[in-house]
Amino acid sequence: MSGVIALVVVRDGVLPLGAVEAVLESEGHVLLIGSGIGTAVAELTIHRVVQTIRTRTINTDDFGQLAIAAATDLVDHHIVVCPASPDGRDLAPRLAHIRSEPLFAGAVRVSRDRVTVIRAGGHIGEDFTPPARFIATLIPNTRGIEQRYEQAKVESANVTDIPESRRAGFPVTTVAIDPPDPATMDLTESKRIVAGGQGLGSTTGFRELNRFGSAIGASLGGTRVASDAGWIPFERQIGTTGVIVSPDLYVAFAISGATQHTTGLGDPDHVIAVNLDPSCPMMAMADLAIVADANNVIDALNQRISQRRNEHLVNEETNP
Repeated sequence: MSGVIALVVVRDGVLPLGAVEAVLESEGHVLLIGSGIGTAVAELTIHRVVQTIRTRTINTDDFGQLAIAAATDLVDHHIVVCPASPDGRDLAPRLAHIRSEPLFAGAVRVSRDRVTVIRAGGHIGEDFTPPARFIATLIPNTRGIEQRYEQAKVESANVTDIPESRRAGFPVTTVAIDPPDPATMDLTESKRIVAGGQGLGSTTGFRELNRFGSAIGASLGGTRVASDAGWIPFERQIGTTGVIVSPDLYVAFAISGATQHTTGLGDPDHVIAVNLDPSCPMMAMADLAIVADANNVIDALNQRISQRRNEHLVNEETNP
């Protein structure tokens, strides 16, 4: 089979963010590679976005071998689309190197005759006329999800072997797999986000907000006003001119809820808003709306967290 196909790394049956969109961009064809493939197949077919599914079970700890396996399975496919998840961003350049093909990283649209890639921190979309064979990573939450196909055909059974001639010549040992650090991880991957707006007023306000976010395992985000003022880095800006997020929990401090910001929120499971204006759009869309000064609330939360930590340390000292 030639043409376009999505390449999706599966870990313990979990599909990465952007997997469904990558499959849709690949005309419903996908290779699932990794562990727990059966669970991933079942989840993917629920969305009715696949025509054909190819599978390969392999250890995801060794990305060198994983890339070789993917290259072997996809030798007849001209265009490969990976979701721009952490695994997709790691695998795509390895695969491009093995296949000696160009990589279009950070795409928002992929087709046989055009690839649109985001440049300049999200401000510019640059169009390319691609060659016949190439690799691309598709940014999650930009294409949307539609139901297209009634039933998927699983084309191949799970395979664990790699041709001996293509095995790497050295062993790889996994020492540990650390969880992602909310302070540095990509906002598109964050399940918890605390964000601030103009009402926080300074880098000090955002520093205290980040302190609270770190305590609850949340990433820091903000509005364009905060980014333009230099209170947060541009990559932390959420909205149509920033990044599109899809957290489970979104806590908005001093954010009024302009359309340019809220359209970048996806569909959070839970929204908490703190604002002095009870009638602003962000308060209206919140599951829990708190009418209060955002900086005062952040200070109170940080004080309470510090108090609880001190109490815990005292208990450990008195009850070793």
